[in-house]
Amino acid sequence: MFQTARSPAVRQLILMWLAWFIILFVYQAFVTSRLALSRPDFALQWTRAETDYGSQRNKPYLNEPFMNAQVSWDSEHYLSIAIGGYDDPAARRIVSPEGGPPVPPLQLNYAFFPLYPLLMRVVAAPLPLFGLTPTAAATLAGVIVSLAGTLAAMLALYDLVRERLSESGGQRAAFYLLVFPSGFFLAQVYSEGLFVGLAFGALALMKRERLLIAGALAALAVWTRAVGVALVLPLALAWLMRLRSRGLTSRSAVAGLAAALLPLVAYGLWNAALGEPFHIVEAYYFRRGALLVEWSLKAWQTTFALIGGANPQASAYYALEFGGMALALAACLLMLPRYPGPALFGLGALVIAFTSGVPQSMIRYVLVVPPLYILPAWLGRWPAFDRAWTTASLLWMGLLAALFSFDMWVG
Repeated sequence: MFQTARSPAVRQLILMWLAWFIILFVYQAFVTSRLALSRPDFALQWTRAETDYGSQRNKPYLNEPFMNAQVSWDSEHYLSIAIGGYDDPAARRIVSPEGGPPVPPLQLNYAFFPLYPLLMRVVAAPLPLFGLTPTAAATLAGVIVSLAGTLAAMLALYDLVRERLSESGGQRAAFYLLVFPSGFFLAQVYSEGLFVGLAFGALALMKRERLLIAGALAALAVWTRAVGVALVLPLALAWLMRLRSRGLTSRSAVAGLAAALLPLVAYGLWNAALGEPFHIVEAYYFRRGALLVEWSLKAWQTTFALIGGANPQASAYYALEFGGMALALAACLLMLPRYPGPALFGLGALVIAFTSGVPQSMIRYVLVVPPLYILPAWLGRWPAFDRAWTTASLLWMGLLAALFSFDMWVG
């Protein structure tokens, strides 16, 4: 799929990845030793209760000292599924709202897709032999899976752009992925690292017209995060372009169409197995859903008014959320003529995020949008832009990584 590992450019990417996560982990350990943040976090209405002193006491999977800076928020559920399954008795559950309709007491785990915690379980299986507790083993396994996915995403980005932007441009795209403000999530117990590895890998294979393998990776991406469904757009485009240029026989045309539909098939299989409890937990606890256009528009209008309001923490938080979405949208539109497949996937991912309900976690959701790294890689031919973009990205990432390490809300 990609250039051989003996390629100097690929070796540089591997060294870049290795240095990045070592520096990031050292930074997270140092910042939690050197600083003490004032609690609670007032960024959102609900974050005060979730970030006050002692707020982690009812979250046993987040209290393991080993690699504790790499776990927070959603990490709890990935660890729980990896160790105890979706019905883990130690997992938190949703409860019926006062005065509202009764809700099945489902574990919050059902809001999370299965592939990432399944791989965590597999990788963690031998780790207790080294004296690690089950939670410590699952934590280390989650980081390993995330980092492996991130390296695959870097190689895929490099492969996607190097023909147009040269090897240095491909390396810039991969580097900009690592230093994007929310890029630190790629090295935590979160599913973003695995997802971008699968999704960007599928896009790189589409460029090489390896549609069946690309479709298989896209299906795995769907089982990692729901937004993987958007990969049906570049797959369908790749199939149509191939059909138009080569005049394929009916047999190969059907095979290509089947590959393009694999993300939808994967989503249907997941929905049949886990969809019902997923939608209940999403709606009643996380207040999210699919294509909630009218509700989402109202929520975005309401939160936009908070920028510049009396709460500076909320203003800063929503400015970053809106800024991330606007930047991702602009990058997709500008790169659409040159990189239609990655741009279409990015646009689909943005539509899914924008219409999912409350505008939260957008700076993390846009992490999967490839043009966010392709456009700066193109502009990075000018050293002044490269230095400015890198400086801004690293400053923002340092802030967000520190907040995450202290269990404050980031996204």
